[in-house]
Amino acid sequence: MTAQNVHTLDSSSFQDAVAGSVGPVLVDFHAEWCPPCQVLAPTIDALADAYAGRALIGKVDVDANKELASEFDVRTIPTILVFRDGRVVQRLPGVKSQGELAEALDDAGATVAA
Repeated sequence: MTAQNVHTLDSSSFQDAVAGSVGPVLVDFHAEWCPPCQVLAPTIDALADAYAGRALIGKVDVDANKELASEFDVRTIPTILVFRDGRVVQRLPGVKSQGELAEALDDAGATVAA
């Protein structure tokens, strides 16, 4: 189950979501069967709630979207990619803390809520 602020991305929605976002975009490349991905999932959900309206948080299932995983050279999962203006600005492989991911979003220009 994905939190309401987490966007499920696939080949057809990925480009519009990443290129069309006003702020930074964090994408979790994962698989349902991956235990480290399952460990990271609640962190991604919490981050999506914390950054609602300031950054887009998305998930890509690498099994269902092999071409996206290949395009972004995702060889291990989970892998987090942070985009700004449609370009990858950070690559974070493995399980990361909410603080590490928040710092990556802040570095990419997520604005602080007023």
